[in-house]
Amino acid sequence: MAETLAPLKYCEDLFSYRRRKTREVMVGSVGVGGKNPIRVQSMTTTDTLKVEDTILQSIKMIEAGCEIVRITAPTIEDSRALGKIRKGLDDKGFSKIPLVADIHFSPNAAMEAAEFVEKVRINPGNFVDTKRFAVVEYTDEEYKAELERIEARFTPLVQKLKRLKRAVRIGTNHGSLSDRIMNRYGDSPLGMVESSLEFVRICEKNDYRDIIISMKSSNPKVMIEAYRLLAARMNELGMDYPFHLGVTEAGGGEDGRIKSAIGIGSLLADGIGDTIRVSLTEDPEYEVPVCYQLAAPFQKKPAEKVKTANSGLSHCPDFYSYARRATRAFRAGPFMLGGSQLVRTVVPVAPGMTADKILAVLEEQLKKAKGADPELIEWVVSDAEDLENLKKVRKALSSETSRLAFLGRFVTNSVELVLEGAGHVDALCWATPGRFEPALLNKMRDKEVRWLIETHKAVEAVALDELAREHGVLALLGLKGADIPALIHEYRELAARAANSPIHIRVPRAKDEVQQILDASVLIGSLLCDGVGDSVQIEVELEVPRALELVYNILQGAGVRAVKTEFISCPSCGRTLFDLQSTTERIKAQTGHLKGVRIAIMGCIVNGPGEMADADFGYVGGAPGKINLYVGKDCVQKGIDSSIADQALIDLIKQNGKWVEPA
Repeated sequence: MAETLAPLKYCEDLFSYRRRKTREVMVGSVGVGGKNPIRVQSMTTTDTLKVEDTILQSIKMIEAGCEIVRITAPTIEDSRALGKIRKGLDDKGFSKIPLVADIHFSPNAAMEAAEFVEKVRINPGNFVDTKRFAVVEYTDEEYKAELERIEARFTPLVQKLKRLKRAVRIGTNHGSLSDRIMNRYGDSPLGMVESSLEFVRICEKNDYRDIIISMKSSNPKVMIEAYRLLAARMNELGMDYPFHLGVTEAGGGEDGRIKSAIGIGSLLADGIGDTIRVSLTEDPEYEVPVCYQLAAPFQKKPAEKVKTANSGLSHCPDFYSYARRATRAFRAGPFMLGGSQLVRTVVPVAPGMTADKILAVLEEQLKKAKGADPELIEWVVSDAEDLENLKKVRKALSSETSRLAFLGRFVTNSVELVLEGAGHVDALCWATPGRFEPALLNKMRDKEVRWLIETHKAVEAVALDELAREHGVLALLGLKGADIPALIHEYRELAARAANSPIHIRVPRAKDEVQQILDASVLIGSLLCDGVGDSVQIEVELEVPRALELVYNILQGAGVRAVKTEFISCPSCGRTLFDLQSTTERIKAQTGHLKGVRIAIMGCIVNGPGEMADADFGYVGGAPGKINLYVGKDCVQKGIDSSIADQALIDLIKQNGKWVEPA
């Protein structure tokens, strides 16, 4: 009998949805946490001192549905401008929309901002703390003295916020952990959690509890782990503060949406998260619809019945740190699948396409993909004609058998057709797994065809897998369903029950392509960040190149396969020292062919150096018209004129042996 797992502490039940219980924190007239819906917010990108510009942009955000507006206030002058912005919005009929002052370094700016806004956000990594990547061994006495110094500077703000009935967000960033935290806890989710808790304890010491907390990172895995660890620590400490979710420096376009959906969607499925912001390198009003789409499946979602049959789950992964789930590996055509192999891609061929059309698409894609090839092609077989077309395409692509496999999806009750088709595919899925019979399984074993077993419930898939094993048939396990949160929970249970069988993640078809991107990112990305998944597929009505592009973009966003350059870029704000959108697009155009290279493009130095610890190279605004270049977290060139900074970045990449000439 397998050992019974102790209950996970960050959520009530790993395999069913229950929203984390938190206190309600009022941000002006908007309640966050408690029984409130998941709130949507964004941040202005204008210069705060340009009051009218900031008011107009805030109104655009509000009209898009933004419920809370955040504005940067790096100086006392910016904080005073918040009073004018507040009045301007009030005069235009937006008095119920709360404002948040974003503070990083200046306690004085925070004190001034508290006069005008409903919430103040401070970053514990640089609010009266330091970030110089200095290595200092703190004794317990020295560490305590630093905490006392921080408490002395932070307490006046806490007392003022309490008196004025303002809220605070303690917003920890992975990229700006202080040297003190880094030296004691490392560059880790634990360090992020402890950095926040130090400031929470100061608030509680002053009997102030209007607190919201965030744990942001540009790496979705780090972000997910940090929030889960924070929820677990708060459960232990009897704390119930609401959480603000976000993936910082996610970038723009599809890649930015994918990374945000992976991190935010995974935690919402855990029941964690009370307000969200999607950080895109785009105008802020475009962030708001994405927030609503991500939150929609969880708004007013009823708590599911806690499952009671969770004993005997000896294969449950550690959800506080990333590790790939251990599975057996087997061959499917030219590929090994499972084990330590790459997460494989399955691309469905659109029903009704002729063999000639499919052949042309595949040949074109195989010529140009260069590492993002189609690997397993799913071919639907409903009758003898479909099977004949499959035979023709396989014959025509016989020269590609070293890098292309076929998965046959049989939607037929004909056992004879399935048995015949098994000789022409590398793996098959029969839509009626209830027809598993010993005689049929024995014939499958003789053909050495791998079987994809898909059901609606984890326990059903495991039972069929055990039957297949008894007859020597190796199976890949998957699940079907249309409810993304429910599918996540079923896949987690499947991973916990299924011993070492590899798992296939199939994303159901969505109502449109935008929703498809988010659904696929949430389902595939969240599971891959938990170490679950050996092959993936998106059920889309797109041609192979576009379907394949989306799959690989999600794999890259989840950090499991690199097929192109990865850009880490901040969403811009009033601190930004250059036009972030145009600069990002310009650098992408010049370096976007560097597969596997990670480039960070940061508007200022607040989070830049820390987030660039995850990047190979950094391009950071150091002063107006001046750029600093980084290799990893080290600044190697400072104060470069922006007119020559692009070429300087390319030269730096060449010096470090990462440059290849574009095709």
